[in-house]
Amino acid sequence: MGAPHLLRNLHPSAAPCAIKCFQHALHRSFYTPPPLPGAGLRTAFRFGYGRVLHHPSRRVTVAMASSFPVKKSEEEWRAVLSPEQFRILRLKGTEYPGTGEYDKFFEKGVYECAGCGTPLYESTTKFNSGCGWPAFFKGLPGAIRRTPDLDGRRTEITCAACGGHLGHVFKGEGFPVPTNERHCVNSISLKFVADPEPDS
Repeated sequence: MGAPHLLRNLHPSAAPCAIKCFQHALHRSFYTPPPLPGAGLRTAFRFGYGRVLHHPSRRVTVAMASSFPVKKSEEEWRAVLSPEQFRILRLKGTEYPGTGEYDKFFEKGVYECAGCGTPLYESTTKFNSGCGWPAFFKGLPGAIRRTPDLDGRRTEITCAACGGHLGHVFKGEGFPVPTNERHCVNSISLKFVADPEPDS
């Protein structure tokens, strides 16, 4: 299913926001196609996959950060993640808009990192942005790390425990939320844990 078809399925009022988000996603430093079959990180980066930041004289790869409490090798991450989880969490890919499990999901509970299980967002901070990805107006204290992209256009958000790529945060879009922020997060980067049922 192509991106234009997905964008046409969104509500008309959400189209400008969705188009902006998807343009960000298609930017080479954010969107990554599935890796080459059997390719390791070094091979994938060589052929332009993964998180690649461009510089006039060189290309700098910054995918597998080493400054996070939870550390695993590429092989260890591949063993515990599905191929699509690995592509998004470790190679900093993105989902097509409107396809994620949690886009229109509003049950009560907590959203954890799909990579390491660290709690990231409470369901009370989730809102319907209409942009095609889950949106939150704030993360749990200390759970989200922000890293400005070198081009200055976006701020990446990652799990502060394992460095797993979540998405990007946008400010000043005018949504009626207390922080005036939108954490645009890939569903596949998250795992929802429902609140326990009250005792009868």
